[in-house]
Amino acid sequence: MDGLEIVKEENKVYAIIIRKEFNQPDVNFFTPEEFSQQLGVLIHKKGKKVNRHRHKLIPREITRTQEVLLIIEGKLKVDLFNDEGKALKSVVMTSGSTILLARGGHSIEILEDSKIIEVKHGPYAGYDDKEFF
Repeated sequence: MDGLEIVKEENKVYAIIIRKEFNQPDVNFFTPEEFSQQLGVLIHKKGKKVNRHRHKLIPREITRTQEVLLIIEGKLKVDLFNDEGKALKSVVMTSGSTILLARGGHSIEILEDSKIIEVKHGPYAGYDDKEFF
């Protein structure tokens, strides 16, 4: 699918990359059901209405921190590593692109001044949540 890349190793999803060129109409989710973060792109025509709703309080257990980076402006390089720390792939992210870092490790190099929105699970554990390798 144009504008979508799923980085896998041995059937394990390590990252999902959505470029701003992705243009599949309707509701498109790319994450497996068991992921604690669900990532999708919704493309609707003018006039579409989503019925009034709220989300139920459902207990969930989260054991793996997943994070989403939405590049508003700029350019950066993300190096992806598998669960053992072996390099998998490097990807360049530009304005309008999104990446879900699902498992394994990653490093980020800012290539141009950038504005990034980051979403991940809380509560925030600071550096206690990170293992540097």
